[in-house]
Amino acid sequence: MDDTRTDHADPEPGAPHAADGRVNFSRYMIGGLCLVLFLALTGVGYIQVEERREGGLRPFISAENKRCIDCHLAKDVSVGGINDWKNSRHAPKGIGCVECHRAEAGDADAYDHEGFLVSTLVTPKDCMRCHDKEAQQFGQSHHAKAAQFIGSLDNFLGNVVEGPEVGTTGCAGCHGSVVKVMENGKLHPSTWPNSGIGRVNPDGSKGTCSACHARHGFSVAQARQPESCGRCHMGPDHPQIEAYYESKHGVMFTANKEKMKLAHPKEKWLPGKDYLFPTCATCHMGATGTQEVTHDVGDRISWTLRPVVSTRLENHEARRKAMTQVCLACHSGEIVDRFFTQMDRGIDLYNDKFGKPAKAAMDRLKEMGKITPTPFDEEIEWIFYELWHHEGRRARHGLSKMAPDYVHWQGFYEVAKHFYTKFLPKVRDLSPAVAKDLLQQETHRWIEKGMTKEEIAQMLEFYDKEMQGKRGGS
Repeated sequence: MDDTRTDHADPEPGAPHAADGRVNFSRYMIGGLCLVLFLALTGVGYIQVEERREGGLRPFISAENKRCIDCHLAKDVSVGGINDWKNSRHAPKGIGCVECHRAEAGDADAYDHEGFLVSTLVTPKDCMRCHDKEAQQFGQSHHAKAAQFIGSLDNFLGNVVEGPEVGTTGCAGCHGSVVKVMENGKLHPSTWPNSGIGRVNPDGSKGTCSACHARHGFSVAQARQPESCGRCHMGPDHPQIEAYYESKHGVMFTANKEKMKLAHPKEKWLPGKDYLFPTCATCHMGATGTQEVTHDVGDRISWTLRPVVSTRLENHEARRKAMTQVCLACHSGEIVDRFFTQMDRGIDLYNDKFGKPAKAAMDRLKEMGKITPTPFDEEIEWIFYELWHHEGRRARHGLSKMAPDYVHWQGFYEVAKHFYTKFLPKVRDLSPAVAKDLLQQETHRWIEKGMTKEEIAQMLEFYDKEMQGKRGGS
């Protein structure tokens, strides 16, 4: 019997096998699908690149927001705000008109608008629904308290001496107004529009994010620009922006602005790594390799340069350490230590030679009844105010920003000139005894007794030894 099996005979060498065909087909299918996926991803990437070239990813517009936009476009109202929003980081995420302006029943500034309950103001309480940490940090900052200048000499000068309209658009324009609500949610014209950093809102929150992240783009790149801070931190009494631009930091930023990657997210905007030339945001707010972004701009400030006499702030050691960590991202430890030594010694000089003696003289004159309680009704009060509030601040801010001209010619030179030629003669007219006590300090004795060349040399030697002693003890 022949047991040879012919129905499953092995194929001849080289003949195709059915299973191999199925494997090859599967490979072709997988390869084809990969090619389709690659082309799809490439297409999406190309579209996103093209969209970025046009200003950003396409906005996602919900049906509710479309009603707002269509109505505003039809009436030709706030078209600029709509286009600004379309290029924002909010727009692709669908965060639009309703998400930000939606109000709740019972809100002081809520009103019905085309079937929606809305409020004009978008406050930190609204923003904190998504940006809780930033809003809490801001709420703890000195910025949030900026409207508390009411009752200060600055406020008296603006609202009384100059006039209330100055306070409305001048003082409150930076410090912030207390927003008052009229009928039907309308805002009082003396308090709105206002984007002052410490604005007091009807919902009880303080401040406005749009002071730095302007509506409706809320751009991080714009907030990191020095000009955003310079809108308020400028002028004769707090020239931070002018002193910054005079400094090497400001010069290098201006020359290399296009390299600064200002729009990068916070984790990709680290000094010394992602960019090299600091702005205000870098030093006072920005992340480093060792610390996170903060929206409390005072976290890293160790001195207050605002009052008649500068004082170190609470926890100034920790604040100085935080600022030092920013500096070390680009500089050596020796350079950083020397800078802070120079700044501290300069502030001590202002305090000891001019700030404290002038304040002590004014306090004594008031106790003696030589000056009335009413501010700015006597010439010596104007002289004293400008001495510390304008010239003294300029000198101190020049020190903090490494701006030589603001330290000398626009700072200490003006302080010394007005101290000796205006303030001291007025003190002497009102009370020779107070003037005599003021001049007992070694650093002022030259003005009363006059000095020979030899005495001038001795005085210079005295200053040299004094500064060397301070450097040795720093």
